[in-house]
This record gives sequence, structure tokens and C-alpha cells, in this order.
Amino acid sequence: MILTILLTFLFALIRGYSLKNLIKEKTLYPFFIFEIVLIVFQISTYFGIYIFVPFASALKTLFLLSMLLPFFKYKLFKEGVIGSGFIVAGTVMNKVVMHYNGGKMPVFPSFSYLTGYTTPEMLTSGVDSIHIMGDASTKLPFLADFIDVGYSILSIGDIFIRGFVFIMLYATIKRTCSKRKEL
Repeated sequence: MILTILLTFLFALIRGYSLKNLIKEKTLYPFFIFEIVLIVFQISTYFGIYIFVPFASALKTLFLLSMLLPFFKYKLFKEGVIGSGFIVAGTVMNKVVMHYNGGKMPVFPSFSYLTGYTTPEMLTSGVDSIHIMGDASTKLPFLADFIDVGYSILSIGDIFIRGFVFIMLYATIKRTCSKRKEL
């Protein structure tokens, strides 16, 4: 989710918010710690170390749950409801494509082959029990993982789920900056 975080920071800067006080925002510490761990997991796959792959799903859930701290502190109820809608929509999209493809998420890697993030063997070796290689027989390929950013391959559903992170992080930045200006 590093790309989502960086895009949120860029959007906040364009909108005139300063990020210098963000390091003082303790409610975001778990969020950033989980992101660092996810980055370590992703880097390990570049070196062929796949022992963390089974834990990635649980860590991503904890990562999203870590946004509850700023949610309650800053009463981000409207943003939370909107963001939750994004999570539900993204999850439904992912579940639908998986349902129509035998319970697996088809993946169409391209750039990740060049970066070394994935190999054809990884998807067929059984290391990853959720994903399969997409091909011409894939049903609903427009909902499959086809957005290849080199260190991850995303689906439209994944983009929606990341919308929650964008909304909550941006709302926290807005509240943190407002709070700092009022003092």
C-alpha cells in the first residue's frame, strides 16, 4: 500500500497541508509499522523467500484495522462509512471473480516479471494458495489482478479497498493539520 500512502501524501501537499506534524500523530504509528512489515514481506519475495506469503492476508487485515485509531480519535465517522463502502465494494468484486474462477484469483503479471516480484513458478508451485495464473479461460478478467505495478498486481477490487486507506489517511492529515493550526 506504499503507493496509496504516497499518493495520499502528494494529494495532501497539493491541497496545501503540511506533513511535518504527521510524525507526531501517535494514532498512525501502528498503521506505519504494519506498512513497514508489509514492505519487508514484499522485499522477501524478491529474494525467493515465500514463508511470509501465508501471513500477508492477516497482516493486511490488521493494517486496515489500524485505521480505527484515528477513526475514533478524530471522529472520522463520515469518512469511515464512505471508506467502508469502498472496502465492501472491493471485497465483493474480488469474491465475485474468485467465485467464477474456482475460488482462486486469476493473476495477469507483466511488469512484475521484469522486477522479479513474481515468476510463473511461484503461481504454480502452491506457495500462494489464493492466486492462479490467468489465461484465455479466465472468467471476468476485468475483475482479476491485472494492474501490475512491479511490486504488486492489483485488481479493481484492490483499488477500491485501497480507497479506504486513502480516505482515512487524508482525513487524518486534514484533522492533524487543523488541530496543529488551532493550537
